[in-house]
Amino acid sequence: MRIGLVCPYSFDVPGGVQFHVRDLAEHFLRQGHVVSVLAPADEDTPLPDYVVSCGRSVPVRYNGSVARLNFGPMTSARVSRWLDEGSFDVVHVHEPLTPSISVLALRASTAPVVATFHTSNLRSRALQAAYPLIHPLIERILGRIAVSEDARRTLTSHIGGDAVVIPNGVDTGFFRTAEARREWQGADEAPTLAFVGRIEEPRKGLPVLAAAMPAILARHPRTRLFVAGPGDAETAVELLAPAVREATSFLGMVSDEDKAALLASVSAYVAPHTGGESFGIVLVEAMAAGAPVAASDLPAFLRVLGPGPAGVTFTNEDPADLARVLGDLLDDRVLREELSAFGAQRALDFDWSTVAEEIMAVYETVVDAARAVEAIEAATDPASGPGPGAGFAHFLRRRIGRGEA
Repeated sequence: MRIGLVCPYSFDVPGGVQFHVRDLAEHFLRQGHVVSVLAPADEDTPLPDYVVSCGRSVPVRYNGSVARLNFGPMTSARVSRWLDEGSFDVVHVHEPLTPSISVLALRASTAPVVATFHTSNLRSRALQAAYPLIHPLIERILGRIAVSEDARRTLTSHIGGDAVVIPNGVDTGFFRTAEARREWQGADEAPTLAFVGRIEEPRKGLPVLAAAMPAILARHPRTRLFVAGPGDAETAVELLAPAVREATSFLGMVSDEDKAALLASVSAYVAPHTGGESFGIVLVEAMAAGAPVAASDLPAFLRVLGPGPAGVTFTNEDPADLARVLGDLLDDRVLREELSAFGAQRALDFDWSTVAEEIMAVYETVVDAARAVEAIEAATDPASGPGPGAGFAHFLRRRIGRGEA
């Protein structure tokens, strides 16, 4: 199958959606499919052979974060050229409601379109206000995917219709086989913690973790915290209490290999995110690497951790509760070992071998449905005007596009 994947967010500063698109593309390439990814990127950004840049992006505030997007007439021409040259059997756009190349591809594609909704924002006035404008484009989507129940409810609340829930995927084998490194490895008397995320983005929760660290250090004085991710580390360091500053190392952007090794080394992974999360892919990565997880009690995180659960949780935005829960976890080696084993098993539910198969099933469904609609429309006699066949084709197209068929 010839597959076109559209990522609205820039590959200059990778995030969850970019990783999802990249890994999905590489999985399908290994299976022998022809795959091309369209995404924003600066000219000097190293890109895999299968990624086509539509030009540099600009920062835009979106869903409590700063997304780097690309839009405009020149970009629209590049999107159309990519679609023409690709001759795709299916075009898979991500975050189709953002003002980005996803919207442009959705408007220009003549191939069947599948869309994945990643965002969880149940009270979005912007989505409600924009609905009359985006409704005609939404009707062009033949297959809808949401990465979580939260993302699905965002879609059903603001747009209507429904979507199949297929979670983000993780190469669990890559994280499972990562080897611990001595400089990051924790011990009972000297535990280590990891945080991965954009350090300047409040909803990622680093300020909550920083506020909890004095109490954690009072209970476990030799604790070390490793922070990996983009952002102004110098400014972040200045905001830390002296003892916390001494115990914290900012690693900056790390490679996938280093991230996996970090997660395989630490005594616990901490996810203090405060909101705006529809899934929690870093939790799956940590579990796959064997790290016990301590996460805020966001609904999306609770669903990832499962009924077991595969981690411990604390009250969202409550540093005192975070310190208590994490302190108890660091005190209990048996619990950490249990969480590590259960988490590794739970992570398999999100492996690409399962997730990509479900996505491919959506592709095949919409391609077959699109062919059926085309056959019905082709059988309509243009001399006699629209007949029952044309009406049924229109009805079927709408049903598919709304996730109802």
